[in-house]
Formats: sequence, structure tokens, C-alpha cells
Amino acid sequence: MSSLSSKQRLSAHAALLAVAFIYGANYLIAKGLMPELIPPSGFIVLRVVGALVLFGLLFMFKYEPIDKRDLLRFFFCGLTGVAINQLFFFNGLSLTSPLNASIIMTSNPILVMVMSAIILKTRITSRKIAGIVLGASGAISLLMLSATTQSVFASAKGDVLILINAASYGVYLVIVKPLMSKYKPTTVIFYAFLMGALVVIPAGGYQLSEVRWVAFTPSDYSALFYVILGTTFLAYLLNIFALKRVLPTVVSVYIYLQPLMAGLCALLFAFLGLTDYTGDFSWKTLVCALLIFAGVYLVSFSPKKTD
Repeated sequence: MSSLSSKQRLSAHAALLAVAFIYGANYLIAKGLMPELIPPSGFIVLRVVGALVLFGLLFMFKYEPIDKRDLLRFFFCGLTGVAINQLFFFNGLSLTSPLNASIIMTSNPILVMVMSAIILKTRITSRKIAGIVLGASGAISLLMLSATTQSVFASAKGDVLILINAASYGVYLVIVKPLMSKYKPTTVIFYAFLMGALVVIPAGGYQLSEVRWVAFTPSDYSALFYVILGTTFLAYLLNIFALKRVLPTVVSVYIYLQPLMAGLCALLFAFLGLTDYTGDFSWKTLVCALLIFAGVYLVSFSPKKTD
């Protein structure tokens, strides 16, 4: 990657910044539709099916046959990376604060490392153990804070669902690696969404009848399309664009921006007179976030690395 021009590197970082903003805004935009207009599991059916159609069109242009022996792995990728991941995320987000959800999601690198140790038997150093302890203490403290504090939006149950979602995605990132080295990214994501849809549709399809379409305003439809086109489809493509130009470790650093972006969007929502999510943020929440960030740093980065 050293042969890349500064312009190419700049474009990659611009793409990653856009992804961080898309994800950061998604916490508030998706939250605004649930559960009054769209039940969370029904929302996931719309999101997964919509994205599957879009990824299917890309797959048709870059068709690639797959080995039938990989179908089981594709199924588990769809189960962990799409079905469990998204169902638990949206159900959790419907119950808790968008700021809490964005903070908990930054624990993903820690969970990926733990899953790698369990599944791939990778070695865990003392530095990484310290990171796990710090990150876990931050996450547990945030859960306890949600359970014991009178919050407007935050809840321990919602936070736990978000944590399960992050753990499921951690499993996905580990088991998808062999497929990513064997097939094109468009092939992997299409089959992952296809397999995920097989689980999501029966799990959440019954909630589609509860969607209050008659109550939708133009801004609500815009929010729905934002989640399908922006959060699911465009963000993935931008990540792929960036991965071709910078190291994966660089891409992972941008997860730290999601709570910041979610916080900025929360301030913007409050300024515009929309739903105010800032009341659930406190110095205690900040301490929990810093503990998680410190844990992720110890797990993800080594003093010898220069990425």
C-alpha cells in the first residue's frame, strides 16, 4: 500500500469518516422510528430484504460461483453477521439510549479478540488480558448505571441486547475470514444477507403487519431509506473502498468516532427541537466509555506497530 498516492489515501480516510457519520447518525435516525412506527424485528426484515436486493444486483454484475461445501459457513455468517447481529441491535436500540448503544459497540474489537481465542485458539497476551478487564469493567459499569439510574431512554435490558449484538458480530468477523480470502467481497456479502434473510423473515415477518404506514410522514420515509440505503448498503461499499487503500487496522480505528458522531447528532437533534437524547449522558457515562476505549486500545494496538 506504500505505492498509493496521498490523494488515494485521503479519499480512503474521507470514505471512513463518512461511514463513521452514517453509523453515528443511524443510532438516532433508526431509534426515531421504533417502536411507534416500525417494530424493531419488522424493521430488520425491511432492512435485510432491501439490502439483499441491492447486493443481489451487484452480485449479478460480478457473478461468481461458490463451492457447495462452503454453504454451511455462509449460513453461520448470515446467522451471526446479519440475523442475530441486526435483530438484537435494533431490538436493543428500541429499548436504550442511542449514546449508550454507540459506546457499547466500540467494545467490538475486544469481543473479536475473545472470539478469535475461543474459535481459532489464538494466543492472548497479558497486555490483551488487561485490555479485556478494562473493557469489560467499562461495559459492566455502563449496564449497572442503566439499571440503577432513572434514565429517559437508557435501559440495562437494551444495553445487554446491544452487547449480544456486538458479540455476534465478533463471531462473524472471525468465521468470515476464510470466505473473504476465497471469494469476492460482493459474493460474500450477498450470500451472507441471503442466508440471514432465511432467519430474519420468519423471525420478524409477523411484525410487518404492525408497521403504521398510514402514520408515516415524508421525513419518516426518508429515515427508512437512510437505514436501508445508507447504513446497510452505502456504508458497506465505502468500507470496501477504503480497505483497498489502507490497512484494516486503520479502518478499525474509526469505530472510536461513532460515539462522537452519535453525540454530535444528538446535540443537533436537540438544537433542532427534535427528540433530545442528551439527558442520558453524564460524567459517569464518560468514565465507562473511557474504560472501554482504553481496553480496546490495549487489545488492538501494540507499541511496536506503526499502522
